Amino acid sequence: MMGLTFINAIVFGVQGNAMRYLGKDTPLNQFLAGAAAGGIQCVICCPMELAKTRMQLQGMGEYQIKSKVYKNSLDCLVRIYKKHGIRGINKGMVTTILREIPGFGFYFLTYDCLTRALNCEPDDSLIIPKLLFAGGMSGIASWISTYPIDVIKSRLQADGVGGINRYNGIMDCVLQSYKNEGWHVFARGLTSTLLRAFPVNAATFATVTLFLMYSKADDASCKQLEAAPAIQQPTSL
Repeated sequence: MMGLTFINAIVFGVQGNAMRYLGKDTPLNQFLAGAAAGGIQCVICCPMELAKTRMQLQGMGEYQIKSKVYKNSLDCLVRIYKKHGIRGINKGMVTTILREIPGFGFYFLTYDCLTRALNCEPDDSLIIPKLLFAGGMSGIASWISTYPIDVIKSRLQADGVGGINRYNGIMDCVLQSYKNEGWHVFARGLTSTLLRAFPVNAATFATVTLFLMYSKADDASCKQLEAAPAIQQPTSL
């Protein structure tokens, strides 16, 4: 939860600044700005997901005897760092980058296209349902576009928890997974992920969009008051 706070701050901050740098609001620029945001937030996303995976796997394999290996997520990362260094806490970084760059590109591209198609305007009485739908579908599009990579990332980050390192790298993980379990392994868990993705991203995008929308409206109102003659300004607040 702490990681997601920083991730969303980075993602929407970088995406907004990237769009200002690119200048023109086009679908391609929306994709590029989203991709840039996705790449930068990997610095936090990768260690966070590594800690989450290891915490969820506590009590398995070589750790069955011990009641509790990690006290919390921070303790998990500290222990991994002491044992394996920076490389250890960034395990799965390459697959995380391969997932996040196109994933966030499609994320913002889908949201932009849907909000345009639905004609989401501030004075629209259905603005909130439209934003919720656009945000939810954006999350689904993002996960569908990159889910096989997420499967590989999760397997690499979990590798070694059971006491044996099964994979020698990304391609080895892909080949072993396909050989042992078939192509459907790359879609395992997709349904539950999509069921989670819709409400989470619907709430996220709607909240951010409405906040920015009303913030801009307030800024515009303040500027109008400052520019107006003093006699027209309210006598009390």
